[in-house]
Amino acid sequence: MQAVFNFPVIPADLYQLVYIFYSIVRGLEQGKSLEIWRMSMKDGDRFTRGVYAISVAAELVGMGQQNLRLYERKGLLEPGRTLGGTRQYSENDLDTLRRIGDLLEIGLNLAGIRMVLHLEADMRDLESELASARRSRADGFHSES
Repeated sequence: MQAVFNFPVIPADLYQLVYIFYSIVRGLEQGKSLEIWRMSMKDGDRFTRGVYAISVAAELVGMGQQNLRLYERKGLLEPGRTLGGTRQYSENDLDTLRRIGDLLEIGLNLAGIRMVLHLEADMRDLESELASARRSRADGFHSES
């Protein structure tokens, strides 16, 4: 006779809350205050750290969950994953999904959208390099004076 285990299914939203609660409790056990825990997240972390389950992300951007899975398969975005393999979408992922929606509305297909997203990422990288070069040049100019 084989044992049967019935584990309750935990909704993704509840899973996220439990994860956040666990992180806070763990931090408190290590002697951190809640304020320190909140401040310890870098500004970029809150945009790049996956916190939304697929159901929440789909609702926030007004798309179906299957569309989000399709966009991932097509290489348009790459959400984070938990150890169990659950997708976790960040604020940046949500922005990308909204951009995908905008590009779909103007008639681009997924291949065209992938090219646009890559070109926009390249442009951001180049703008960052240019700003860095300008700062370096300005610092060099000021130090020579």
